[in-house]
Amino acid sequence: MAKRLAVDIGGTFVDAIVYDTLSGDLRLEKDFTTPENASEGVLSTIGRLSIELSDVETFVHGTTLGLNTVLERKGVPTGIITNLGFEDVFETGRYHRPREKMYKLVYDDPPVLIAKRYRLGVPGRLNASGEEITPLDEVALRKAAKKLVEDMDRESLAICFLHSYRNPAHEVLAKKIIEETYPDVSVSISSDIVREYREYERTSTTVVNAYVKPIFQEYISGLERNIEKSGFIGEFYITRSGGGALKAINSVDAPVNTIFSGPAGGLIGTVALSKLTDRPNIIAVDMGGTSTDACVVHNGQPALKYESSLESLPLMIPTYDISTIGAGGGSLARAEDGLLRVGPQSAGAIPGPVCYEKGGTQPSLTDAALAMGHLNPDNFLGGEMRLEVSKAEEALRKYVSEPLSLDIISACRGIYDVLLAKTVSAIREITVEAGLDPREFSMLGFGGGGGMFVPLVGREMGTKEIIIPQASSVFSAWGMLMTDIVQEYAQTVLLLLDDIEMVDLTSAINELAISATSDLSKGGFSQNSQLIEHFAELRYFGQEHTLEVSVDGISSLDELRKRFNEVHFHRYGHSMNDPVQLVNIRVRGTGVESKPNLNKIPSRPSVKPIAQLGTRTAYCFASGRLVEFAIYDREALMAGDNLPGPAIIEEMTATTVFYSDQKAQVDEYGQIIIAQEMR
Repeated sequence: MAKRLAVDIGGTFVDAIVYDTLSGDLRLEKDFTTPENASEGVLSTIGRLSIELSDVETFVHGTTLGLNTVLERKGVPTGIITNLGFEDVFETGRYHRPREKMYKLVYDDPPVLIAKRYRLGVPGRLNASGEEITPLDEVALRKAAKKLVEDMDRESLAICFLHSYRNPAHEVLAKKIIEETYPDVSVSISSDIVREYREYERTSTTVVNAYVKPIFQEYISGLERNIEKSGFIGEFYITRSGGGALKAINSVDAPVNTIFSGPAGGLIGTVALSKLTDRPNIIAVDMGGTSTDACVVHNGQPALKYESSLESLPLMIPTYDISTIGAGGGSLARAEDGLLRVGPQSAGAIPGPVCYEKGGTQPSLTDAALAMGHLNPDNFLGGEMRLEVSKAEEALRKYVSEPLSLDIISACRGIYDVLLAKTVSAIREITVEAGLDPREFSMLGFGGGGGMFVPLVGREMGTKEIIIPQASSVFSAWGMLMTDIVQEYAQTVLLLLDDIEMVDLTSAINELAISATSDLSKGGFSQNSQLIEHFAELRYFGQEHTLEVSVDGISSLDELRKRFNEVHFHRYGHSMNDPVQLVNIRVRGTGVESKPNLNKIPSRPSVKPIAQLGTRTAYCFASGRLVEFAIYDREALMAGDNLPGPAIIEEMTATTVFYSDQKAQVDEYGQIIIAQEMR
């Protein structure tokens, strides 16, 4: 076995890439997503690679199945069992308005995922230290389970008791009783998912896990059976929302950790590229067919957080701090009340943009790009598919240009301008509003629409350069090839540093580290291929949110306090003399995998000129008019090539566009480096 395979499912396309560990060769393929049967699209794309699965040693998979299941409200019927009197914690929550609805005069609560009648309480209580006050009422538990399963047809149960992060005994007992009585019912307990305080967030995370678990299990087990039938005997991994990967067999019990696994692949690849090319500060922008994901890599590290949200549901899972915008190649455009609206609705894979001729009627960004001359109608997906310009223009005319009294080109520019404003605004939130200057960052554009759209974003934000990597359309899948196996272990402490002894803190962290080392060893990783990192989550007493601080190399609590003050000052511009509270301790165990090298490309001989495919009339955002663009074949470009704008670079699965006030250079790794041309 000498190959590593990675597959990433998006809203429109499935991307696959295979790496030969002996030759160093990379091959990639794309195929349409199959929403009704996700594994069908995966298997079809793998089939296009024409490889023997018996030669594949590792298969890394990123999927949006869990994410889409929640967004579309298509999870299994789920019930909640909690402490008597706390049945409404899940619905009451923190009761703060989402940012996007803050200024609405009339506010409607989003519909609750689990209705009140499916949330039952049972007697039993632990105190805040995890000590039992009242034993769990097993009779009441059996009655609650019977009512939910037999009377209300619940197929999955979420169990979340107060203070179970301190002592999981009641939850473990409840799970044992229910599984013995109803072996076909899926059970998720909060102490298996989140060993941290905050009963609402812990409940919400457990509920989401229970809601998607049976569907995720069926998908993963079905996909695993199918690839094994084709000869696969290697290791099967699923990428985690916060980077790294889990064995597929381990992910099925806690699929909530894979909710954002698709976008994570691109960030893993960005970090790898950051180290390889010595670019510590990168804004990663992944534009697919349905959405655009943006994240910051600062000083070589991606922004990571331990609490995120999915719609109105908080999730206490490690995730990259990714900003997602409803803007992609399939974003639908229309005139409403005299205004141009674009997205968040998407044409998706079915029916797709109008120019695909698969049933779409409403124009998208892809249709606008085609009408402006940016896309070659005869060379889409390497010529496998022809794009119909006349159909795209007809739809643009009907839905945008005529209702708004615009010509076709102005309508197309308007679509771009709306999505550009959305994207720039989202990126400013994670840069400018976090105290970071985008002008000091490189911008990495990838995904199916990255090369087509991101040079415009970087131009607008004034980043020092825009990078379009090799195989940009499947860069997230390439990133999955660069992933390691990661496990997170956490424990809530909630004590002031003044009330802690360093020896006790060290002992508690070491216990988590022992678990990490043991699990990695069971996974086949030797001591030399293990990386164990230790962290503390701290805050000033009275604050709500925490900051993560590395504990490695710290020998005293005074050093820990000093390190926290430094991190707080860097993040917020000040530090305080207030008491410091330790909220959580955390250990991250990483099993380091071998990684593919990024092959260098040959330089161009001085006697061999850069060959153009020709020219094409297209819209230039710099000059504001239709002009002649030089057309290049990316496969024919060589290291050191300098390309003045405006130009279009075509490849099998992507198109890169830059304008008359930009210029591009091809670096030694085949990356297209676009910079603003000084005039």
